[in-house]
Amino acid sequence: MRPTWLDGDTPASETSYEAALLAAGTAIEAAERGAFAFVRPPGHHAPADRAMGFCLFNNVAVAARAAEAAGAERVAIVDFDVHHGNGTQDIFWDDDSVFFASLHQWPFYPGTGGPHEQRETTLNVPLSAGSGDAEYLHAFDVAITPAVEAFAPDLVLVSAGFDAHEDDPLAGMNITEDGFRELAQRCAALGPRCAAVLEGGYNLATLPSLVAAALDGFT
Repeated sequence: MRPTWLDGDTPASETSYEAALLAAGTAIEAAERGAFAFVRPPGHHAPADRAMGFCLFNNVAVAARAAEAAGAERVAIVDFDVHHGNGTQDIFWDDDSVFFASLHQWPFYPGTGGPHEQRETTLNVPLSAGSGDAEYLHAFDVAITPAVEAFAPDLVLVSAGFDAHEDDPLAGMNITEDGFRELAQRCAALGPRCAAVLEGGYNLATLPSLVAAALDGFT
């Protein structure tokens, strides 16, 4: 099989389907264990019916549905990738058993998640380009924390993207290593169980230390 393009941003090769299945399965396992799924391809742009934006299957959505099947009654998904998780939002838009909250650069790809795109169980917190630790943590404390705590989830899943880092080549945000540690710590405090799934992060020189900082925060 020759490489092909599923959309303008999403290539696929002969091993992509297997990799996507393994990523989704690893996300399910992470949710069961309270762990961090280090997976590729990422997932949060993929709606239920197609691939989009590097994403084949929506890993965090698959993990949420599996957790519900295993008995979780209220699942919260917190997404701090620099891009809005449009696929996750689309999947759960009409499902009040799953709360979706996103902090992201806006306006920016994929063009969704603006300030008026809200629902009782969907919270978008768009941030301007150039935002760093102070802006992200303030937004988390005043918007994300009270909303998710009011929802009272029994499981928190995190779409952990690291492309809002100050040295990432695909965006314009300025979060530091310490900022990701603090975001992870705040996510872990939102419910009795917490797990994470890797989304974006495109500077291979910085990604390992950023993930390590987040692991420190989650634990």
